Amino acid sequence: MHKDARGLTVTAASAEAVAAYDRVIDGYVSYAADIPARMAALTALDPECPMLHCLKGYFSMLGFKQALMPAARQAAVDTWQKVVAGTPREHSHAAALDAWANGSPDRAVEIWDQIIGNHPHDILAFRLAHFVNFWFGRPEAMLASVLAVEKHWSDAEYGYNAILGCRAFAHEECGYYTEAEAAGREAIRRDPADLWSAHAVAHVMEMQGRRGEGIAWVEGLQSNWDGKNNLKHHLWWHQAMFHLERGDFARVLGLYDTGYRNQDSPLTQAQPDLYIDVQNAASMLFRLGRHGVDLGDRWTELADKAEERVGDCVSAFTLPHWMMALAATGRDGAAQRMLDGMREYGAAEAGINGRLVRSLALPVTEAVFAHGQRRYADAVAAMRPVIGEMYRLGGSHAQQDVLEQVFLDSALKAGLDADVQLLIERVSGRHPVPPERRVGYRHG
Repeated sequence: MHKDARGLTVTAASAEAVAAYDRVIDGYVSYAADIPARMAALTALDPECPMLHCLKGYFSMLGFKQALMPAARQAAVDTWQKVVAGTPREHSHAAALDAWANGSPDRAVEIWDQIIGNHPHDILAFRLAHFVNFWFGRPEAMLASVLAVEKHWSDAEYGYNAILGCRAFAHEECGYYTEAEAAGREAIRRDPADLWSAHAVAHVMEMQGRRGEGIAWVEGLQSNWDGKNNLKHHLWWHQAMFHLERGDFARVLGLYDTGYRNQDSPLTQAQPDLYIDVQNAASMLFRLGRHGVDLGDRWTELADKAEERVGDCVSAFTLPHWMMALAATGRDGAAQRMLDGMREYGAAEAGINGRLVRSLALPVTEAVFAHGQRRYADAVAAMRPVIGEMYRLGGSHAQQDVLEQVFLDSALKAGLDADVQLLIERVSGRHPVPPERRVGYRHG
């Protein structure tokens, strides 16, 4: 038994192995791109470390990809075998991975919450709960977790920036923009390379319509992002969103081609269908298409990837984004297969993700398909009953906005004035920036 950098007991062969474990955790919370190399170093020092196997499973799950699920489940089995002589906290991590990998993310969050209740410096459990709560549309749970944990930390403690970053984003998603920006800026003052905190402040500026500040914020920090993972693509997407609101569509396309969908990027080549990259790309192309921008063949590579992922429903929020690519390229057969796969998954999967796919992702994705086929009234009819619950699919307010634009564009083109008014009133009530100041809503 050895102590890690945060004072937690870790079952490991040596202090050197624990130091390697700390490097993996640090890489995870700081969005480092070299996690595989850090994991290889830990494996070389201690292939029997229980938390090594648990991390293998966690990282597989974080990919939100059906093809990675067998590896995650095998890692859960391996972790149980290795953790026999481990600590109760490590046993709890094994149970959380087992639950998550076998379709019970709710149970995994409960276990992580128990872990951080007993060990508030377990930054791994804290960040995983933050992640899962976000992707199941639970900002209030994200905020409750931060408020419960932060009182046990001081600003002098190792890893405190990760707490600040989560404090910033949880407050932003709950609409507490002053608190969010203060926490995010303090984190950046301490570490200018902190992507999650930079991201949280970008969200505040997006929600408050501070486009010039947002552009300067992202541009001023990006020199610190060497060695970071795909989250930096998402920050370039935020930069493009600010330019979109200013009507600078050429700059948006430039950022698409050289930043968040850059095919020359080693990160993009390594995992070109990573859920966040797909969401960035599809949502922006859909927005640009509404404004008549010539997109060339940019939809094609996304549609090719979408066809490869038919039947993969692990990330409910990504599904309508895949459909945007299929609909935009007229691949009706693949689109129908995708919808059939969603129905099959929703019927077979009893857990929360199955319910979300069945009750929310399916009608929203049907609406996206109908919109692409110019069946605009059908799109509105499919989406109207669930528009108030779409937040449960996860994603931020800024990300959810594209789904609302699908509804608005469909209602406008179908001449459904009452539904146009419904959507405008909806966004007026929950978005601080009035519709007339937002490029996607002005003509609504």
